[in-house]
Amino acid sequence: MKAIVQTDYGSADVLRLAEVPQPAVKENEVLVRVKAASLNAGDVFTMRGNPWLTRLMVGFPKPKNHILGWDMAGVVETVGASVTQFKPGDEVFASCSSALAEYVCVAEDKLAPKPVNLTFEQAAALPTAAITALIGLRDAGKLQPGQKVLINGASGGVGTFAVQIAKSMGAEVTGVCSTRNVKMVRSLGADHVVDYSRDDFTKNGHRYDLILDNVASRSFADLRRALTPQGRIIPNSGHGGMSYVFKSFLLSLVSHQHGGMYLTSPNIKDLLVLKELCEAGKLTLVIDKTFPLADTPAAFRYLEKEHARGKVVITIS
Repeated sequence: MKAIVQTDYGSADVLRLAEVPQPAVKENEVLVRVKAASLNAGDVFTMRGNPWLTRLMVGFPKPKNHILGWDMAGVVETVGASVTQFKPGDEVFASCSSALAEYVCVAEDKLAPKPVNLTFEQAAALPTAAITALIGLRDAGKLQPGQKVLINGASGGVGTFAVQIAKSMGAEVTGVCSTRNVKMVRSLGADHVVDYSRDDFTKNGHRYDLILDNVASRSFADLRRALTPQGRIIPNSGHGGMSYVFKSFLLSLVSHQHGGMYLTSPNIKDLLVLKELCEAGKLTLVIDKTFPLADTPAAFRYLEKEHARGKVVITIS
């Protein structure tokens, strides 16, 4: 089968389309023929080997024939002997390793039925970014109906989901984005949109119960000014570096405000929550651009340089 592999760390130049063995299905696994995959910031970190902790997972000093990609949607090809929930022909989606390939094996308990109203490209855009938004708001942010939440970086992969999930939870939502994305963020249901090139949300007098920060574009002290006395700052820990995350953790030790890091992991419970939101019409998928599998290096360059709106998706025939 064809797959995107990396044998070194660096820019998108280290990626190559290669012929690799099709994975063997274990007893509790499902073999999926991948129809589409999507890219995340974590894929860029993995490609570059930066931060260095990624090298402990991918390989040190070089990747061990690593197949990139974490999110996919496709069709069940075959199932392991103990699998009971899926059968060949089922349409599914998941967050899993080695997704940028024609086939991937996924444990049965990490796989979910594809939302019936989504294309494969749309379903592939869901898992990592949407789960990150969901856990950041619901679990780390403890968001409650009627609270005011600000999404910094509202037009990116996580941000577009965060705006909509926060609205579905009954919050009053403010999105922060660039001029070209104001209309799009408003269309996702944001009650207020701040164009950061024209307005500084840390100085305009508004206060928020929760700030979900996806870009780490402002200092921690700036963000605190925009927080209510008992508000929360939740950094998307993929951005801003560990010092930023550490400061958010210390916040609750020195004031009545709160902060904290969080980690996400794929799980069937949250995938089914996303499926329900999509089928209820509460989540709109924003896909900036699609690329064929062979052009994955170009997709990575685009993701890094063009400040993609929503998600970048790879189609796999």
